[in-house]
Amino acid sequence: MNSNEKTVRPLVNHRMLAMLRAVGAGRGRVSCSSEPDLFIDGLSCGDQFAAHALAHQGLVRAARPGLPGEQVPAILTAEGHAIVTAQQHHHAA
Repeated sequence: MNSNEKTVRPLVNHRMLAMLRAVGAGRGRVSCSSEPDLFIDGLSCGDQFAAHALAHQGLVRAARPGLPGEQVPAILTAEGHAIVTAQQHHHAA
């Protein structure tokens, strides 16, 4: 990266951070779709706009391929994990 390039971090609000933590804890599933819906503890997330944003920002993804509409385990990407870890360190300080 040269001096003219900037690293852009995704914008994540408190609700989205809670969703990331739930996925990181193994409680999330996503539907296989271009607009993946997120499910936490078997329930549809109330804020699918935020769920879609997490997927489109590359913070959450399906753990494995699935058929269209199928729900599969959700996992954090490296970037999603970094955001959760940074937030945990911030609150521990």
